[in-house]
Formats: sequence, structure tokens, C-alpha cells
Amino acid sequence: MEKERQLILTAIDVERKLERMAREILESNYSIDKVFLVGLKERGAKVAKKIFEILKGISPKEFVLIELEKEEETDVFEKRYGDELTGSSVILIDDVLNSGKTLISKVCFLMRFKPSQLSTLVLVDRKHRKFPVRADFVGLTLSTTLKEHISVVEDKKGGFLVFLD
Repeated sequence: MEKERQLILTAIDVERKLERMAREILESNYSIDKVFLVGLKERGAKVAKKIFEILKGISPKEFVLIELEKEEETDVFEKRYGDELTGSSVILIDDVLNSGKTLISKVCFLMRFKPSQLSTLVLVDRKHRKFPVRADFVGLTLSTTLKEHISVVEDKKGGFLVFLD
């Protein structure tokens, strides 16, 4: 017997959380002119794009949107963004924080570029840490069992839905 999906956040709920997190980003970067939003491909990059669009609509600051592959750290990324990230404000974005393995590995990767500050943002934090990493900006903190799964799904209108599977 297959377990039914439980809707945790509607598209409207997610939009509100993204708006709030975008404003928190502005507050934490009030004296900085240029902020890099680094989204982990695939879903983290989609969340980053939504945050980017919100920020562009509410602030004159310069925001740069970057997609980062989860599995590979390429020389292409380093050549393209390495000099720009040095001394900059960087926000690493993913959809769900579970064990922290992906997030901490990408934090370590981005630290090679010596940013002036590095923050993390996740839409949902499950609190199942195996690695010492935390999210600075969180849409929803949700305690789940290890057997449960959180799915972030894009709807037909381009919004996000969050399900507990």
C-alpha cells in the first residue's frame, strides 16, 4: 500500500517564505552593493532564481545568479567566477537541508574563493544533521522521521509546492 503525499506548503505559502527570506537577505547585506546567489542545480537553482527575481523587484542592489552543479566542482566555474567571488557576499541556496553533506561540501568549495561572507539558504530544513552545517535563512523547519521524504515540486504556474512523502 502506497502512502499518500501530504501537502506541507502551497505555492502561496512558499511565495511568502521566499519573500521573507529575500528581505532577510537585504537586511543582512544592507551595506553591500553586490550579492552572489549560488543555487545548487537543479532544485536549489530554481529556488535561487525565485529569490533573485524577488530581490531584483525590491532592491536596486546588484545581484548575480549562479548555478552550481552538486556533483562536480569544475575548473570552468573557477575560471568564470573565481575572481568575482573573492571578497564578495555569497549566499549558497538549496531546496532541502537534510544531513548537510551537500551543503557543507559546497560551502567548503566556495570558501576556496575567499568570499567576505558566506551564508546559506534553504526552503525546508529537516534537522537531520550528520555534518556541522546550518542554514542562515530558512523558509520552514520541519521535524520528520528518517524514513519520510520532503519533495519540492514545481507546479504548472512556476510556483513551488512542498510535500511530505
